[in-house]
This record gives sequence, structure tokens and C-alpha cells, in this order.
Amino acid sequence: MKIGDLAKKSGCSIQTIRFYEKQHLFEACKRTEGNYRIYDGSSLSTLRFIKQCRSLGLTIKEIKQLLDTKKNPDKSCSSVNNLIHQHMIDVTNRIAELKELKLSLSDMALACSDNRKIKECGVLQMLEE
Repeated sequence: MKIGDLAKKSGCSIQTIRFYEKQHLFEACKRTEGNYRIYDGSSLSTLRFIKQCRSLGLTIKEIKQLLDTKKNPDKSCSSVNNLIHQHMIDVTNRIAELKELKLSLSDMALACSDNRKIKECGVLQMLEE
């Protein structure tokens, strides 16, 4: 299938597919005599796997690790479990940071009202502190 067909079947844009290729997330595809890229079912499976990983917030580096791990099906899956555990810790930390950010923004929102002029804006004053 050509890249347009792969894009339709996977739900990814052509640009995204090309980006993943440049990141070496899947092997180079075959080309026709007309220099068109030709993808197979394996490419579609890999792309769907990558898309699922991205929906979980995994980084390109983490996805590469998982794809490399899949190439050794008889090895222990402890590295996969460790990767997911570390990703959960990272997500937990980001949630804590976002909660702090929300509190800061809430304080800012209370620092001003629409009835004030810009020179009296509590938000701008807080940002200057």
C-alpha cells in the first residue's frame, strides 16, 4: 500500500508517518520503480502500536525501546515493566506540577477583576513580582 493508504488505515497523517520513519521507529519500506514507498501489513501493525504508545504519552525513545524489546520475544519482559513503571512515576510527577500550576493560576485569576484598568491589573502585577 502507498503512504496515503497507510495514513487512512492507521489514522496518522502522512507527515507523522514520515516523521516516525526518520526517527527509525519502523524499517525502511520498499520502493517501486517510480520511487513510491510501498508499505505492508507489518508497517500498519507497527504504526498502530506506535500510535497506541503515543496515546499513553510514551516518548519516541521509550517507543524505540519497546519496539527493540519486541524483536526478542523469548526474553524477560522486566525491561517493559520497568519502562512502564518509570513512565507512571513521570506522569505522577507531571500531575503534581500541573496541580501546582493550577493553584498559581487560580491565585492570579482572583488577583484581578474586569472592572480594573491595565495599570491596576493584579495579574500583570503578580507576573512582575
